[in-house]
Amino acid sequence: MTGYTPPFAAFEWMIAWRYLRARRAEGGVSAMTVISFLGIMLAVFALIATLSVRSGFRAEFVDTILGANAHVTIYSSVHVDEAGRTSRVIEDYDEMAERLAAVRGVTRVAPLVRGQVMASAQGRNIGVEVFGISHENLLTIPRIADPDQALGDIGRFSEGVAIGSGVARELGIGIGESIRIVSPDGVRTAFGTSPRISAYEVVYIFTAGRYDIDRTRIYMPFDEAQIYFNRDGVADEMEVMVANPDQIEALRNELLRAGGERAMLWTWRDSAGAFLRALDVEDNVMFVILSILVLIAAMNIISGLIMLVKNKGRDIGILRTMGLTEGSVLRVFFICGASVGVLGTIAGVILGCLFAIYVDQIFSLVNYVSGGGVWDPSIRGIYDLPAQLRLGDVLRAVALSLTLSFVVTIFPARRAARMNPVEALRYE
Repeated sequence: MTGYTPPFAAFEWMIAWRYLRARRAEGGVSAMTVISFLGIMLAVFALIATLSVRSGFRAEFVDTILGANAHVTIYSSVHVDEAGRTSRVIEDYDEMAERLAAVRGVTRVAPLVRGQVMASAQGRNIGVEVFGISHENLLTIPRIADPDQALGDIGRFSEGVAIGSGVARELGIGIGESIRIVSPDGVRTAFGTSPRISAYEVVYIFTAGRYDIDRTRIYMPFDEAQIYFNRDGVADEMEVMVANPDQIEALRNELLRAGGERAMLWTWRDSAGAFLRALDVEDNVMFVILSILVLIAAMNIISGLIMLVKNKGRDIGILRTMGLTEGSVLRVFFICGASVGVLGTIAGVILGCLFAIYVDQIFSLVNYVSGGGVWDPSIRGIYDLPAQLRLGDVLRAVALSLTLSFVVTIFPARRAARMNPVEALRYE
């Protein structure tokens, strides 16, 4: 061979492919090649599957928070009312709502009356949280007005109450049945405060997608809630929705000014920030751990190539005496190792994407085989295992796998290229 040979010429690919297909009896390491391929494939699959589940869990968690809760809750600091009693109610809630609605980026403002009570039906009792809200504002809460599942007619909200599916299940009631709500802070008499007990018709049952919401939440018409909780002419807090919840911190000062001198603010990031930060840390840690798994799988390529170089020492010596350059030898064995990494990565990406796409069916099968009870929504807060396939996660996995596969291939390939042909053929 004379003259200039372009890198990765056809004959280099032909030799590399022949070495990859060679059996052990022919001096090849096909078994090690298969093991290396499977290792890379499973490592990339595990990385993509884990990242997709983590992304899906975060997206589902944030979506249920933003879809059923206020982006910002504004309430009043403690002050002394005209009777000399401490209070935190908002008296001018209509005027405050107008000021808050005028803030750029605010999409909805709703005054709320809120209280914790006991709900009773069919001889069962549970603790619940009642939200007094107007019918118009209830229709603007995505996970309530347009939930995953719903029973009844939300249009009849003014005639009764809307309850979570968990509340309905715990109390064993359905649409059209009556639910009793008991509050310890009831009617004030000369002998003290007596509990208030009122019965309401259940007109709407929603499934917001969060177990803690469905299990504890009841919505009551705002006017009725004012009467029930002794909040005549006042509200407990203001529920604010914004166009871009991720940028809520940029609106904090404007919302405080619009709320007035006694306004205090609690954002969705304040309530869920610690959990979201924990998810970010866990995502980074999981990526590092699974990156080590990919590295371990890539190490099999080194083992396979070292064995291949040792078995093909005679061939290398003959090829070098025929005029094959060190660069060509290096590229031949680099192709051998890199091909395993590329094919393993492609197979791993396919498996990982299929897992993310069909995670519901796969999880249902696992749940069926194990007899059920694998996923407890009371612990995890959501009903299903979510998965969200993101291009960024796939590209990170592919880049990591290919980079490690290419890097670890260089060292045994260089060893083959620097092999002395005289020494390789001395004992042949």
